[in-house]
Amino acid sequence: MKFTLPTAELFVPDGQPEEAALARTTHLAIAAHQDDIEIMAAAPILECFQQADKWFTGVVVTDGRGSPRDDLYRDYSDEDMRLVRFKEQKKAAVVGEFAAQVLLDHPSRTIKDASRREAVEDLLDLLKATRPQVVYTHNLADKHDTHVAVALRVIAALRGLPQAERPARLYGCEVWRDLDWTVDTDKVPFDTSAHENLQAALLGVFDSQIAGGKRYDLASMGRRRANATYFASHGTDDTRGLTYGLDLTPLIQDPGLEVSDYVQGFVQRFADDVRDRLQRMGDQEKSAR
Repeated sequence: MKFTLPTAELFVPDGQPEEAALARTTHLAIAAHQDDIEIMAAAPILECFQQADKWFTGVVVTDGRGSPRDDLYRDYSDEDMRLVRFKEQKKAAVVGEFAAQVLLDHPSRTIKDASRREAVEDLLDLLKATRPQVVYTHNLADKHDTHVAVALRVIAALRGLPQAERPARLYGCEVWRDLDWTVDTDKVPFDTSAHENLQAALLGVFDSQIAGGKRYDLASMGRRRANATYFASHGTDDTRGLTYGLDLTPLIQDPGLEVSDYVQGFVQRFADDVRDRLQRMGDQEKSAR
């Protein structure tokens, strides 16, 4: 693979040739930062783990230079943090037995600039090399600007593929804003009950973030358990862990569909649900008087 930045890296944990490693990909996650993949795409990692016919590939778009730092990383320079975060992401790829891990190394500022096409071109080349069945990225209601920018670049790249080469599904997943607020019919639930030890290990390798004061490991595992318990109000728990996604597939099936209009549909259905419930409960109160 030839990427737009010479500092980009392609890491294959089991040492297979790059072309073969990428071509075996069935599930592809494209995230903004190191550790986003392990937070938002635990379910496909678990689905592919130890499976001969399913392979997970991760792509991290940005360089990790702006990461918060504390403890033994307190005095690390931006370049030091970049190297640490690259190393941590490769460790996660080994633990999760990824088909491949790609580190594109783009600065966040270029990702957030819609006029810059470098990341889109890199992603388009990767999509052609991997031909995944399913793609996972950030949800478009995330509150982190870089996450939303990455999701938009992913959609742009997918729209650049011929229709026959686009994946069957595209999901937007939880990181910086969960999706519990969406109506149940809009939620795509992903079961993360299995291999909690593996999930914890995947999150735990990112020591620079944990020691830096962000307990993403505890928060992510706690969110999964909370989602499982609060998913249904009138039934026992069916799973021990859930993450949620939004189905973004219509955005790549119909390139003419406006992204903002599509996302506003989720928000409007949530608003309608709140309003309708209040009206129903209010109407009952009035009739009881």
